Amino acid sequence: MSSDTDTDEAHATGPGSNGAQATEVQATPAQHAEAHATAARTGEAITTSALHAAATGADTFPVVLREALNRRGLSLERVSERLRVRGITISQATLSSWQRGRSQPERARSLQAVDVLEEILELPAGSLRSLLGPRRPRGRTTPPDAEGAALQILGEDSVVEKALGARFRHFNQETSSLMVHDIVRVGETGTLSGISTTNVLRAKRAGADRAIFVLSFDDEAAEPVDIKVTCGRLAEATYLKGLKSLVLEIHFGRELAKLDTTVVSYAVEVSPSETPATHYERWSRTNLHEYLQQVFFHPAALPADCHRYVREKVGAPPRGRRRIPLSEAHDVHVLTSRCKPGVHGVAWEYGTGTSGTAPSGTGDRPG
Repeated sequence: MSSDTDTDEAHATGPGSNGAQATEVQATPAQHAEAHATAARTGEAITTSALHAAATGADTFPVVLREALNRRGLSLERVSERLRVRGITISQATLSSWQRGRSQPERARSLQAVDVLEEILELPAGSLRSLLGPRRPRGRTTPPDAEGAALQILGEDSVVEKALGARFRHFNQETSSLMVHDIVRVGETGTLSGISTTNVLRAKRAGADRAIFVLSFDDEAAEPVDIKVTCGRLAEATYLKGLKSLVLEIHFGRELAKLDTTVVSYAVEVSPSETPATHYERWSRTNLHEYLQQVFFHPAALPADCHRYVREKVGAPPRGRRRIPLSEAHDVHVLTSRCKPGVHGVAWEYGTGTSGTAPSGTGDRPG
């Protein structure tokens, strides 16, 4: 079926997640790329002077690390394994956090890993260390940024990240979801026929005026054919066929004051596919006060069994699996108060009377 990702993000302003100030000097990606391209052509390692000619400032560590990884053609998995062989255990997630600028090496073990990374990536000794900034504050006062929170649930290179591109960096930065109500409709042949969502949003800062939502479909034959927005104004509806994802940008019609609330409602009708739907998921990266999920089945495609489940993140094994009954209205529902970040889904199985049981999914991403 489909997986609906309510990202309720929109126009985000201000500095990036690395916290660099405007007064600091940073080389452009083109300058970095030129330095590394020169090294690739000559087959020589990049010199410290070349690095500093390309960039000046403590916030360039993620850029240099990322581009050195690309130049050497090494995956994070291979780098982590090479570090492990040398007696240093650094996870792929940590390496990814370093190259994205969400965290930096600070502890003794991490700094030792940086020294070994310089050897693995054929960089001059001390070149990466010299780019590290001051220690960052720790504790509850520094919650994960919008991008980091989304990555915790979606993982690296997710469909949502690819669909949003540069906008993913400021994912849901100006608003947060308080309540979400999803209605999923399954047609006569057991395939997904439509999804409607009502989302109550609260402004984190003054000036928020729009939200972005991403709906992804497992079955490439299931494409949106009609979109209706009943609360809000549809400003963008882009279907990315290669990603099987629909990006919606909905404007509120006014700028919100801080802590102001607004309601966004939209419905998407889906073209018939060949594969029966077997689940629906919402991928949420923030706490919801309340989440209600309903799935309505056509009388000719009633499931033999339905259950709810939760995943810690996309791709993680389901837990908390519990059977839920079908009502006289041919629907099942799950109501969750104080809904925690994660993947919240409903799955169903067909009996012998319904053709096909292969999974085809739709999911809603972080809200």
